[in-house]
Amino acid sequence: MTAYPHLLAPLDLGFTTLKNRVLMGSMHTGLEETKDWNRVAEFYAERARGGVALMVTGGIAPNREGGVLPGASGMMNDKDVADHSIVTQRVHDAGGKIAMQILHAGRYAYSPECVAPSPVKSPISPFPPAELDEDGIQKQINDIANSAVLAQKAGYDGVEIMGSEGYFLNQFIVTHTNKRTDGWGGSYENRIKLPIEVVRRTREAVGPDFIIIYRLSMIDLIPNGSTHAEVVQLAQEIEKAGATIINTGIGWHEARIPTIATSVPRRAFAWVTKKLMGKVSIPVITSNRINTPEIGEEVLAEGCADMVSMARPMLADAHFVAKAANDESAKIAPCIGCNQACLDHTFGGKLTTCLVNPMACYETELTITKSDTPKTIAIVGAGPAGLSTAMTAAERGHTVTLFDRADEIGGQLNMAKQVPGKEEFWGFVDWYRTMIADLGITVELGKEITADDLTGYDEVIIATGVLPRDPQIPGQDGPNVVDYIDVLRGKVTVGDRVAVIGAGGIGFDVSEYLVHDGDSPTENLPLWMEEWGVTDPEKARGGLAPEGPQPHKPARQVTLLQRKSEALGKRLGKTTGWIHRAALKMKNVEFVGGVNYERIDADGLHVSFGEARENPKVIPADTIVLCAGQVSDRSLADALADKGITSHVIGGADVASELDAKRAIRQGTELAAAL
Repeated sequence: MTAYPHLLAPLDLGFTTLKNRVLMGSMHTGLEETKDWNRVAEFYAERARGGVALMVTGGIAPNREGGVLPGASGMMNDKDVADHSIVTQRVHDAGGKIAMQILHAGRYAYSPECVAPSPVKSPISPFPPAELDEDGIQKQINDIANSAVLAQKAGYDGVEIMGSEGYFLNQFIVTHTNKRTDGWGGSYENRIKLPIEVVRRTREAVGPDFIIIYRLSMIDLIPNGSTHAEVVQLAQEIEKAGATIINTGIGWHEARIPTIATSVPRRAFAWVTKKLMGKVSIPVITSNRINTPEIGEEVLAEGCADMVSMARPMLADAHFVAKAANDESAKIAPCIGCNQACLDHTFGGKLTTCLVNPMACYETELTITKSDTPKTIAIVGAGPAGLSTAMTAAERGHTVTLFDRADEIGGQLNMAKQVPGKEEFWGFVDWYRTMIADLGITVELGKEITADDLTGYDEVIIATGVLPRDPQIPGQDGPNVVDYIDVLRGKVTVGDRVAVIGAGGIGFDVSEYLVHDGDSPTENLPLWMEEWGVTDPEKARGGLAPEGPQPHKPARQVTLLQRKSEALGKRLGKTTGWIHRAALKMKNVEFVGGVNYERIDADGLHVSFGEARENPKVIPADTIVLCAGQVSDRSLADALADKGITSHVIGGADVASELDAKRAIRQGTELAAAL
């Protein structure tokens, strides 16, 4: 008897059967653009081996003007067919099914060739789109249908037609971007003609025994977006046009509401999909922030959908489904929704991978094999760097002992998990604990390790992390000054007026921690929706509450300061930085940049501005929190060097900047893979 009877149940599509109810959703990885098709094939094949029922590729352009970027991967000719055939063959050999997403970016294309229903420039691209005439529209329809035919020829089991997230087809549907007065604009019936015609002609072109998924925007989260009644009308027409499955799209890329970041509650939008259930007779997929088999099972059992889409969880663990089926869900590497190595990489023009799993998209480059010469390895520091090194080394057959001065593993992750919006880090630490035990790694906690303790090992790895940087402000030794570590560990009492010194990632986290009281919105969906201004699209167009965001009163008055004169939070994650800035501004946090810290006294924090130290002022504060950066803790590495013992220094002990867990985990994994 499985713990996940709904999740693991097959789904009969008539002409083919999916072996379970898990779809690996589309992700832009950048792999196709490498032109290394063996590498692309291995990425998807590994997920097929991991048991997922159906995968959807990253967006593939049907023509030049539809590509998200110049040079974006496309399906336009026989050369593309030959390349993609390598992928489909590998996936089928691994027992999987795969669909190709046809993505026409419309005005979101980062190209001067971009086209759209109307010449309305996107806020996320510098290029104004050309308005399509009738011939241009017919060309786009023909190109999309032709792309599906070529995908079928390449061996794909189906295609997903991207009609959501504000891309081309979505742009025709809403008046926000469709200002036309001809037969493709004006009334809603005219505005939905294009997606319907695309599906109809695609079905005609590929025949009956080929999966067509239509990705439909069920809540736009933009002004003048679709109502629920319109969503239902479109879904029913898409079914009539020949779609096999309808997949849920949530929000446009330009929406100012987070939809997949870690601070978004789990299964935050399953209720939107549920509203469509029973209105169409084809299967419906729900999406966004479903990252455990328990959540997937719950969503399906409640009748929210017929399938669940999980994208980034398949980066974190390619064998997600197989582990769930084998009653090993505790061993599933968790997607923490951080975006740091996936979406941030995508929008930064870098290859996607995963903070939790650096092997994602590096299946042919970073391989873990058994060692021919097993060693005894000591690792000092049980934070992300030390833990990832220990796991990989143990997987390779080495005998590993892991030391930490703290009483629990996790290092700085144990502070991060205290921050509202970062609750996923609890599961991250739990997973490490499970894997360390499963791999038979010896763990010695609560002990300060010296160089004398590390003799006799074949390899010594120092992952001792960081120490808070001393900002050297006169008066910082006063009773009203605390450091961020004690704040996040709950060791100190913080007053009602707080000045936070340092506006890096930690400064933002501490400010978030201090302004919240009571339930975290991430754990309370109605509260989260209220704070961000999300409502039922049956009540308001696009699902935007007419009254806008309604944040609760902040628990404290916080001022966040930095020495740099640039905008605060400028260096935070590309796809999440705006969320952190917006969340704090909703809580009336004051941002102050370009300051000199003159002194601290009972009145608060005295600052001045600029090189000339002008405009002195006092920031009234009951408590001043020091978040002024970190320095590497290399004392043990230096002591080992003095004794002539060579060690490997990784993670924060190597480079302290911004507690970069992504870099630390990759560095540890790569080191252990090479030992």
